[in-house]
Parts: sequence; structure tokens; C-alpha cells
Amino acid sequence: MSNKVFMNAVLYLSCFFCAIPQLYPQQLEKQIPAVSNNGTGDTVRTALTDKKKDSYWNRLIHGNIDRTFEKKMDISFIAAPSYTREASFGIGGMASGLYRIDRSDSILRPSNITLTFNASLLGFYSVTAIGNNYFKGGKSVLSYDVEFTTKPLNFWGISYDACKVNPVIGYTRRQIRIDANCQYKLSGNFYAGGILDFTYAYVSKIDNLSYLEGQKNNYLMTGLGISIQYDSRDFIPNPRRGVYLMLQQSIFPKQFSNGDNIYYRISFIADVYKNVWQGAIIAADFFGQFNPENSPWTLKEQLGGNQRMRGYYAGRYIDNSIVVGQIELRQHIVQRFGCAGWIGGGTVFPALDKFKAKNILPTCGIGLRYEFKHNVNIRIDYGFGHQTGGFVFNIGEAF
Repeated sequence: MSNKVFMNAVLYLSCFFCAIPQLYPQQLEKQIPAVSNNGTGDTVRTALTDKKKDSYWNRLIHGNIDRTFEKKMDISFIAAPSYTREASFGIGGMASGLYRIDRSDSILRPSNITLTFNASLLGFYSVTAIGNNYFKGGKSVLSYDVEFTTKPLNFWGISYDACKVNPVIGYTRRQIRIDANCQYKLSGNFYAGGILDFTYAYVSKIDNLSYLEGQKNNYLMTGLGISIQYDSRDFIPNPRRGVYLMLQQSIFPKQFSNGDNIYYRISFIADVYKNVWQGAIIAADFFGQFNPENSPWTLKEQLGGNQRMRGYYAGRYIDNSIVVGQIELRQHIVQRFGCAGWIGGGTVFPALDKFKAKNILPTCGIGLRYEFKHNVNIRIDYGFGHQTGGFVFNIGEAF
């Protein structure tokens, strides 16, 4: 039954995602008028030059140049062997694109989309799509994060206390997740809007079922909510200056889920970006997400991964709520290369009144940056944690 639900959900969400381009205004379809040539030879040379400029290798080598005013979608892609701590070795591919809904508007920030695919020797595979779509006039923005994954993972339990003492076992988690956030500009840098948080996850294989503590092996959760933001960042995938403050309240009603109760979630983000000297940016991030004590395992927070608490195995510690703080220095080195270093800490806990400062875990690390697209970096980080460490390979900054 779970397999049937999973495949139906994949089909439904695939159709939904493919329909996103239909939201774009007709302005996106306009072409830049071709330059007329009086001579046939000039026309041929121009066509050959344009073809050469649009070749794969040229896009890869010179992909950091902003061409969003010249074409509907300025996209580059790459495929290569990959490695992640959770998935081990495999093959990965990614495509990153920038575009403008209205190419006559030079003030509006370009929209962006990143597609990634990864398959590993352990049977791990994932397809993700992350993007920010600025609508004409800049009054509204749609941000989304879509993920289809099958992950054979290590598992320690679904609470901090259990994760601290349980021996590691194996389990396979299949998941479909959609985070969508549509915001409308109220005034200046203030935004308000609605959010959708959809997750369908189930455990298709587990070495010890007792680690789920009596909960179901699958949950479909649909959350709806409101969001208030202050956002003065210059470019979301790689901010160089600005402040981002976000407060969200979500509700997961029983009518749209298969949980036993109504669940509520509160999320908060505070980010600051500032230039400190030539080519150097200091970035600070504080993140908190809070769920009730009776939350199903699919709504619990996982410490670790490729954004916050880098260096920890994703899901090494799990509980209802999480708080994380980090500060990072990003330094341009030469041409399209840069580096970064960070320090921070965080923990998961069952409830606010059960938060324990002694459970805060440290994280620090260093990384290399390569500007794959204009203002969009590929990053390779190595994070250190408490008795742990590991590589992170991703596109876009961690925050």
C-alpha cells in the first residue's frame, strides 16, 4: 500500500512541478530581436559565433557571466562522480539556471532554479529542485524546495536521549517533500504570505522496528501556514549584504494528514550579511524550529546535513525541536574561486522546558567555493563536530 501511495504521489507532484513554467507571464517568451546583416557571410559568421558562445564548454567556463538579459534561461549543467557521507560514492549531476520574468526591468533581481540528481552505490537516489521565482514588478516571489529521495541510512532513534545511547542500525527512508512559500511585498523590505509544507515519508526497511517507538512506518503530512518576513538580501542563493528575518506559523490539520492529532510548527530565521573588507563577507545565521512533543517522526528535526551543523551525519540526533547558530567568513580568492570558514553550535530537544545547554554540540569547518553561475557557487566543505566530521558538496551557500 505504501509503495502505491508513494508512486501516485510522485506522479501527482511531477505534474504539479512541470506546470510551474505555465505561471510565468508572456514576457518570458519574448526574444531579443536578432541583429540584421546585409551580407550573407556576416550572417553565417554571426550564427557560428552565437553557436560557439552557447556551447556546453563555453557555458561551463564562462557561466559566471550574467546573460539573463540575452536569453530566456541562462543555464549551465555538469555531471561528475559524487560523494556524500550518507550516500557514499556515486554519480551526480546538477543544472543551475538564471532567468528574468521581465528582461526590460534591470532593477528586478534574476530568478533562479537549481536541479540536482544523485545516485550512489548504496542504493541512494535523489532528485531535487530549488528555486526563487520573482514575478513581474518585484511585488511577489515564490520560493520552493521539491525533493524525491530514497535513502538507505544509519539510524539511532527519534529522540536525543535515544540517539545518544542506541547502537546504530540501518533503515531505508523514501520521501517526497515540497516546501513552497509565496510572499507579497507589503512595504519596503517587508513581506507576508502563505506557505505549503507537504511531506510523505515511509520506512520501507528497518533493522529494529522498536526504534520508531510505536509510531507508524509511514506518514503523509500537509501543513498550511502564514509567514512574515523582512528581506533586504541582494541575492538569495549567495547574499553579499542585507538582513533576513522570518517568522512562520504552520498547522497540520487531520483532514490533510494521516497523523493522530493536529500539529503546530513555529519556525524562525535571523540572518545578517556584511562586507568586512575587500572580497570578504561575514554571514551570521540563527535558526529555530519547534514542534509539539507528540510529533510523528516525519515532523521531527534532524541535526546535521549540508546547511546547518555541517560535519554531522544527517539524522545523527533527532528530536521535536532544534536551535542552531553559526557564523561564517566568505573570502574571494581569485577569479571564480573563493573559500569559507565557519563556527557554530546547535542541538535538538523534546520541548522548550526540557532544553539543556549542556547538549549543545559544536561545529566548525572550512570550504572551497567556485562560481558556477553568475553569483551561484558550488561549494565543497569539510565540517568538524563532536567526535565526527565529513565532506559536504552542494550548490548555493549554506544560508
